[in-house]
Amino acid sequence: MTIALNRDRLIHIIKRLLVHLVLLTGALFSLFPFVWMVLTSLKSYIEASAAENFFPSHWLFSNYVQAWNQVGLFPRYFENTLFMAVTTTLGVLITSSLASYAFARMRFPGRDTLFIILLSTMMVPFEVTLIPNFILMRDLHWIDHYEALIIPWTASAFSIFLLRQFFKAIPSELYDAAVLDGCTHFQFLRSIVLPLSKPALVTSALFTFLGSWNSLMWPLLVTNNPVMRPLQVGITSFITDAGTEVQYLLAAVTISVIPVILIYFFLQRWFIEGIARVGIRG
Repeated sequence: MTIALNRDRLIHIIKRLLVHLVLLTGALFSLFPFVWMVLTSLKSYIEASAAENFFPSHWLFSNYVQAWNQVGLFPRYFENTLFMAVTTTLGVLITSSLASYAFARMRFPGRDTLFIILLSTMMVPFEVTLIPNFILMRDLHWIDHYEALIIPWTASAFSIFLLRQFFKAIPSELYDAAVLDGCTHFQFLRSIVLPLSKPALVTSALFTFLGSWNSLMWPLLVTNNPVMRPLQVGITSFITDAGTEVQYLLAAVTISVIPVILIYFFLQRWFIEGIARVGIRG
């Protein structure tokens, strides 16, 4: 009996070790590109171009200062990106909260049909809407303006779907009690629904912020003035006809990644909870 228990325990420990080994291997593979990027950003131009040594022979932290100063508008790119990402995220949270509440808690003709149509827009590739959206921005005279960078992306079908799943799971008894206290739909949304849906709101905000922060194709299309360009477009300045300054390029990329990593670390608890709970919502 004791021998069988010890054998089962040993098998259980071995299985757990194998699982942790697989997870650790996957984590190392995922982390490798980031480590390579940081180490290459600290190399000289010759070392970075040759890519022979994994570690730099001389750690050139001055590459970050040079990357920041070499493109004169790099601080401006950073400011544009931060303003664009924050404003777009706030816009998505506002529009998605209102639309999700309507789809989840309000009854009106064609509600389910409209929701299906909304979900179907998620299957339309971004490239299909690129030209029509650009023509619209041109006709509105929004080229080289923040409106073109922000307003087209202040509504998200994914965020509406995500928040709707949470809003539907809130007990109807809470709404009935709120109505007895004289609450309107908007007061119920603001005072009860939104505080109970923090994980979903954080998840939506993170996805929106990340997408806006890493946006390249659309800003490149609607901005001609370098002063209006965001960070990802500005980073392409290190790629010239004379060649790519790899060490400065990767230093600039590292700088652009740091804010996203910090935001994720601060909000990861709500983000993981939001992703985990959305799968069990009806």
